[in-house]
Amino acid sequence: MPKSTVAAIIHPAGDRRTILLTRRNVRPFKELCCLPGGHIDDYEPVEQAVRREVKEETNLDFAPSTFVGWFEEIFPENNFHAVALVFAGAGSGLLQQQPDEVSDMAWFTLDEALSMPLAFTHNLVLQKYARSLEK
Repeated sequence: MPKSTVAAIIHPAGDRRTILLTRRNVRPFKELCCLPGGHIDDYEPVEQAVRREVKEETNLDFAPSTFVGWFEEIFPENNFHAVALVFAGAGSGLLQQQPDEVSDMAWFTLDEALSMPLAFTHNLVLQKYARSLEK
């Protein structure tokens, strides 16, 4: 049975082409960069989950403004199957990583992020996000 997860495309207020990526400190995909996010807790509303995950991993307050879409993440070699719900929005506050899950984090231009190998299906996620900005 797939898990339900959330991911956040976090940008500074007024700059949707700069995004935050974190470097994973846990398996699967340890050491790869990805969008902040994680599992939805039992009975937790989705937008509350994405805000919580962003806060836990980055210490930022996240204001989701756009639902980017849902993405299947099926990686049998990692015993991982999830459906990720992805939101974009502004982040504010003091950036501070949580070393248990995140070994590093940094702001990237969208073009830089699109050129990197990312964990999960986050390359596809950012491609869809980039297309939405062109409209």
